[in-house]
Amino acid sequence: MDATLVRITVYPMKSLDGVSLDQSKIVGRGALEWDRRWAIVDESGELVNAKRSPRIQTVRCEFSHRPLRVSFPTVGSTANFELESQPSAIAKHLSGLLGREVSLIENPDGGFPDDPDASGPTLVSTASLKTVAEWFDISLDECRRRFRANLEIDGVPAFWEEQLYGKEGPKSFQVGSIDFLGQNPCQRCAVPTRDSLTGAVTPLFAKTFGQKRESTLPAWAPIERFDHFYRFSVNTNVVESNIGKILRVGDIVTYP
Repeated sequence: MDATLVRITVYPMKSLDGVSLDQSKIVGRGALEWDRRWAIVDESGELVNAKRSPRIQTVRCEFSHRPLRVSFPTVGSTANFELESQPSAIAKHLSGLLGREVSLIENPDGGFPDDPDASGPTLVSTASLKTVAEWFDISLDECRRRFRANLEIDGVPAFWEEQLYGKEGPKSFQVGSIDFLGQNPCQRCAVPTRDSLTGAVTPLFAKTFGQKRESTLPAWAPIERFDHFYRFSVNTNVVESNIGKILRVGDIVTYP
């Protein structure tokens, strides 16, 4: 099996649940359409995200397309909203769930990426996710939810994706007809250390992860890019001329 794109996941509201798609368009700054297009902020304008507010990890939601809708299931009822036309109503509902006043901000041209210098989709292999899941005795889906990568590649060994960036900088590769630049191994934050559904902390997660990551780093990984080993998945940029193209599940990855 060739290196194949098997899963595309976008997160329309930053820090909330994602939705898997069969295809996605490349939009401004190389982001996937709808990915992290909305962000939650408090009264001071600061982001309300899982890094700062673990309680947000207890909020469940589901997305559907055209028009883009979000549903918040709770015991005995479900609240439904259209994202583009009802941001104030969504913010009011979230304020009740989070126990604090929040609002939504929107950026339709590329969303709110975690790394503004690498605003393309993040990429990881299925084998890497399975390996990390085994380290912590969690399910594959739980591992996906903790690390929140956009693109998942199968047909390759664990940590294969470390070949997609160079020793000193970006490296070119293609997924289908779309040209990417692999920027760097993604530096992780506190979010993966917690259960994705409850926010409960996994003891010594980051330390254990770093130790196992260092001991299993493959020979093809540019060790020069690791100032520490709590890094996982690849940050990318998309070559600007590819904006408007469609990425599809089943696309083949080609690389030097």
